[in-house]
Order: sequence, then structure tokens, then C-alpha cells
Amino acid sequence: MKRGVLARARALDLEQPTGSVADVAPDVAIVDWDAGPPRQGRTVSESVVCRFVAGLDIAAILGAGVAAIHLDSSTADWRLEGLVVLLGALLASNYLRLTGAYRFRHFSDLGAAIGRALLAWLLTLGTLFVAAFFFDPITATNGPWTALWFALGAALIVASRITLNHQVKNWQRAGRLGELVAVIGSGPMAQRLLRGLNSASAGPRILGVYDDDAASLPRRCMGHAILGSVDDLVRDVRLYGVDTVIVALPPAAEHQLVETLNKLNVVPVDVRLCPSEFALRLGAVQASHIGGHTFFNVIDRPLRDWRWIAKSVEDRILGVLILGMIAPVMLMIALLIRLDSRGPVLFRQKRYGFNNELIEVLKFRTMYQERSDANGDQLTQRNDPRVTRVGAFLRRTSLDELPQFLNVLRGEMSIVGPRPHALAAKAGPLLYQEAVKHYDSRHRVKPGITGWAQVNGWRGETNTLEQIRKRVEHDLYYIEHWSIALDLRIIARTVVGGFTGHNAF
Repeated sequence: MKRGVLARARALDLEQPTGSVADVAPDVAIVDWDAGPPRQGRTVSESVVCRFVAGLDIAAILGAGVAAIHLDSSTADWRLEGLVVLLGALLASNYLRLTGAYRFRHFSDLGAAIGRALLAWLLTLGTLFVAAFFFDPITATNGPWTALWFALGAALIVASRITLNHQVKNWQRAGRLGELVAVIGSGPMAQRLLRGLNSASAGPRILGVYDDDAASLPRRCMGHAILGSVDDLVRDVRLYGVDTVIVALPPAAEHQLVETLNKLNVVPVDVRLCPSEFALRLGAVQASHIGGHTFFNVIDRPLRDWRWIAKSVEDRILGVLILGMIAPVMLMIALLIRLDSRGPVLFRQKRYGFNNELIEVLKFRTMYQERSDANGDQLTQRNDPRVTRVGAFLRRTSLDELPQFLNVLRGEMSIVGPRPHALAAKAGPLLYQEAVKHYDSRHRVKPGITGWAQVNGWRGETNTLEQIRKRVEHDLYYIEHWSIALDLRIIARTVVGGFTGHNAF
């Protein structure tokens, strides 16, 4: 895929390094494009994995304690024993951190991972044993259940480390450990940056260098392949799961910098600006540290780390609960559709989802089968002759959207988010992408069954440019201000009257 660009750039490096690429950057991971592109998949956040394992350990210790108390028929006072279990979980949490059990680099060494975790668990046992000599309540809880608790706890901790070790090795083989970074620019500033990243003891994985003049540049810059233009980078972010893009353009290239940021604003990636005089004009921004260097955060990927996890858990839990409640209604609607007209109950339509990926959105069929519009070339209108009698009712009440809860459970959609649009949907004479400059920015999160635009009345027909622009404006507001509370508010307004265009609250 990249051979065309590389074939046009077979000259010497901008700054010819001594030795091979490996000699230039012994401590930084360089993607070997001659061996093929990096594997796709979300890069693993080491901090999130460590926090998840910490939570899993506490859950395992508490669960083992509850099971031991339940299995021991000689339990004297389960309330007191429960307090001892809570105390043990608190102590274990601290000892696990003190022994380095949550240092990510130890997870790939099975012996070290198990040894550090069991050491912390034994220290917890020893502390409780010593405390029993001084505090009578703890002594009163001694019994067979304590041995069972520690045995079960040790077994669960060991099992979690074995599973984690296996998973870490899978991540390593897939090349998903460590932050995947792309650099924009090949001039002196970029060369200085790459030289520093190459010499860093724990640098990120460098995908490559991108420059709009790639066709006339050498093949490599400071040992890293020049892979194409900024437009190529936008495509590669979607293909290879780039985590961070570092923009290293000269201070004088302000117009080029603005154009670059506008292009990167449509993909779910963190964009960091290499410090320069231009940074003084950005106003209040935060900073990140990558490979010992400081960068300004000019664009943040929405719903990252725990926010992404919270959103996923919310979708799964609410999706299952809501689908369970509406299942009888869906069965009744399916029966009415079959009685009203010939054809399948469900209508499947390709639409753009997260990161501009095509997904198959499910809806109840509301049109006659022979007159259905798979690509959405013709928008529906009032009294549309293509719509069946049952379909008209379903569209008026938005009950035709209910099958999309299946898309939620499949992980393709969220309950709340920007609505996915048909591929050929238009606002007046223009495609949505043509009508709104930064239209694709709404695809940085999963599409939703309902959204902030819908409950504020921006739904239905888009006969004018203003209608789609307002819809996108509300979608972008939702992305920037997401919270679980906002999602619950939108769901409540949807149930009360959001789909009819009336503000519920």
C-alpha cells in the first residue's frame, strides 16, 4: 500500500545515520514496513491494565473471603469475619503495590508476577496473624475459614497472573504494547525530535514520518521511513490504530499547521504539537511527556481510558436491560410487519460507524420491499408512498429503531451518540460530507440510537444545509462534553419525548 510513495523516494536520508536503523535507535521500536504493516487493533494502555488488575485482585480477595465464610459451617459471627475480610483486602492492596506486583513489565515474567503477588498475600496473612495477638475481635474470628480464605485467594491470584501473562504475550506478538506514534514533518525540528526519541531509554513505537512533500523527499528521516502525506496519515490512523500524532512543523508554517490540524480533527487520535513560538498563541493547553520530551495537547481522543471503559459498560448493561424489557414489543412489531406486507422483518443498511468504518445498522422494515432504498439516496418525506401503513406508525414513533439495541450488544453502536447516517444521505443537493466541513469529526465515537441532536429537535428531514449543520454541531457538543449523567439525561428525554422533537426537561 505504501510502496508507491517509497518507490518515489529512493535517495539518501535527510541526515544520514551511521550504521543500520537498529544502530540508530536501539531503544525505540521502529515499525519495519518491509516486513509488512503493523497489525490492526487497539493499542493496550499499560496504566489501564495495571488499574484493572488491581481491581480484579481486590474483587478476588473479597470474593474468596465471602466464599470461605459461607462454606465454613462453624462460623461464629459472619459480620465480624466480614470486617476482617475487608481489612485483609485493604492490607493486600497496599502490599501488592509495595512489592511491585502492579508494575507492567513484571506481567510478562510469569515467575516474577506470581512471586510478587504471593509475597504480598503472605505479608497480609502475617500482618493479620500478628494483629490477632493484640486485638481480641480478630482473634475471635480465627477458624478453618481463614485457611480456606487464603487458599482460595492465592489460587485466584495465581490464576489471574497466568491468564495475564498469556494475554501480555499475545499483545506483544500483535505489536499492541506501547504507544504507536507518527511524526508529521521532516525538517530540522522533526529531525531533532526523532533524534531525541531514538536515544530515549523507553521511547514509543514510531510508525513513521509523514510530510506533504513526501514524493520529493528521501526515503527515510533519522532512520524512520517517510510514509506519505498528511492525507495518507489520516488513512493510516484508521487502518493501524495510531495512538498519537506529533506535529513537528517549523514556526513559520502556520497555514500548513492549521490545515494539518483540520485534517487530523476527523480521526480518533491524540495530536501533540512539538513546542515552538506558535505554542504561545494556543492559549490554555495541557502537556504530555513522550520519550522524555514535552508536547502540547491540541486535540484529545474522546472517551479515552476509563471514560471509554465506562461508556462500554454502560452500553452493555443498559443494552441488556432495555432489550429484555422491549423484547415483547419487538415480537409484536415483527408480527404486524409480516401481516402488513411481504418481505423480511428487518431492514439492513450500511452506514458509517466509529472511525468511519462501515457497519450494518438494523431497523424494522418500514417500506415495501421492492421500493426500499438501501443507500438512502432518496430521503423520506411526509406521506412517502414507499412507506407501508405499519411503517408510517413505526417511523412516527421511532419504534423502527429498536433492533439497533442488537447493534449495541454487538459493540457496533452505543445507546447514546451521533446518529449513523446513510451513505448517500444529502442535505438539499449536497452529501452530508460536502455540506459540513468537519462532518467526519462526529465519527470519533460510536454512533448511537439516540443523541443530543435528536432530543433537541434536530432529527428527521434535512432539506436545508442549516439542518445538517445544526445536527453536527450538537453531535460535536456531545462528544466534547460526554458523561454518564449526560447519557442518562438524553435517554430520559428520549423516552419522554425526545424522538418527537419535544424537549422533555
